[in-house]
Amino acid sequence: MQAERYIAAADLGSSKLALSVAKIEGDDIQVIYYKERPSDGIRYSCVFNPKRAAAPLKEAIKEAEDELNIKILQIVVGLPRYKVRQEIASARMERSDPSSCITKEEINSLKSIAIDSYPIEDDAKEEIYGAVAQSFSADEELVCASENDVVGVTADALEGNFKVFVGAQKPVSNIDIMLNETGVAPAHKLFLPNAVAQAVLTEGERENGVALVEIGAGVTSLTIYRGRILRHYSSIPFGGRVISTDIKYECGFTEKLSENIKLAFGACLPDKLQSLSEKVIQINDDENGSYEQLPVKYLSEIITCRAREIVEAVLFQIQDSGYADKLRNGIVLTGGGAGLVNLATLIREMSGYTVRIGYPRSQVFSAVGCSGANETTAAASIGMILEAKKDFRLNCIEDVAVPARPVQTETDPGQQTDEQVPEQAATGEETAPQNLFANDPAYQSEVIRPSKDRRKAKTPKEPREPKGPSKLVTWIREKSQRVTEAAEGAFNTTIGDIFDGMK
Repeated sequence: MQAERYIAAADLGSSKLALSVAKIEGDDIQVIYYKERPSDGIRYSCVFNPKRAAAPLKEAIKEAEDELNIKILQIVVGLPRYKVRQEIASARMERSDPSSCITKEEINSLKSIAIDSYPIEDDAKEEIYGAVAQSFSADEELVCASENDVVGVTADALEGNFKVFVGAQKPVSNIDIMLNETGVAPAHKLFLPNAVAQAVLTEGERENGVALVEIGAGVTSLTIYRGRILRHYSSIPFGGRVISTDIKYECGFTEKLSENIKLAFGACLPDKLQSLSEKVIQINDDENGSYEQLPVKYLSEIITCRAREIVEAVLFQIQDSGYADKLRNGIVLTGGGAGLVNLATLIREMSGYTVRIGYPRSQVFSAVGCSGANETTAAASIGMILEAKKDFRLNCIEDVAVPARPVQTETDPGQQTDEQVPEQAATGEETAPQNLFANDPAYQSEVIRPSKDRRKAKTPKEPREPKGPSKLVTWIREKSQRVTEAAEGAFNTTIGDIFDGMK
């Protein structure tokens, strides 16, 4: 049985930062920590200010370490989602032993050759985020085959076609600076579209064709699967934050208040809200004692206008991919923006596709006590854990030793075991019990004796024979006897006089 290990992942979003920790035991994944907090220094999912971005991440790591009593040494992060272009790369290798079967290692080697040989225009500005195999050919007998089909066959040469995803280099270097400020090392930097698909999509959806739409705060990304292979990826530079901005400027609210109103009352298609569209939201202003009223129907109209623009941009990307008529399973909607009421209905009406909300699949992990890990906002975090789990050597944390509690055993009241008083057993000195007021000056002056009085008890002398009473004791006894007799005589006289008067 494999030893347990831990994976820590940070989802660096434009509006939120999510930190998750999972315990891995073989194939079992248990999420033991998941919390979100506002992010800073991140725009369009790219770290543009490492110093500001490091502050909330450092706080999140410290909170997780204190709660779990661990030390996080490494962390898995995602690469930017925006300004990523896809290119076609191919590679060919002549096999040294044509009679042997093609192995998984040869496929990985061919993939590395394709990545290394792809000509990047400027290494200082761009780098390859990842590559996905599209098809393989083994001699002339096997052409345009999948990876599963080509592994195990014999051939003189192996050729593969790959989609290479190229992005900006500066945001990646900013991630390194941010983690250096935080004090943790990067365990893996993952290209997130493939990771999110593992957490949300089923095997049948990836086989028959599906469009995964992830709506974040600053970026909306589109990933298309067909034949269990990632066929297309693109992104647009706006998401849920522009909806909050529209509410802010249209109603004159603050950015925070606009975001809270969107989360609490936001919905598309006001005609489908039924009785809710007649409600009015009252916002009280405690500073000047006034209030403002916002009809829910008007709020829904503002949201619907911007939501239509986002959907139109996504549908254009689907049409441009060439897979618009091959999406048998329609669209799966995930990310923070997927929780907007009636958004799935709006996409269904505008596109004609079947639409479902993509939650992290509970079949691939467990998250007892971490309710946020089952929401659409956690899709990227769960995906990173699933992807990083494939590295069997990865362990992101260090256990912090917890002092063992004293062993309680049944002993005599005056007897102490070695486990109960380890210091006394080791040194032979008497151990005083702790006192809550030991540091109080009054307690020290009144209760604790000075060190000069701490002398060893003297050996008691043998008892002497009792002597007769001293002269002083004898005089006191005689005096007491005379006083008692006089008092009794006076008392008897007084009682006699009382009875004589009664007669």
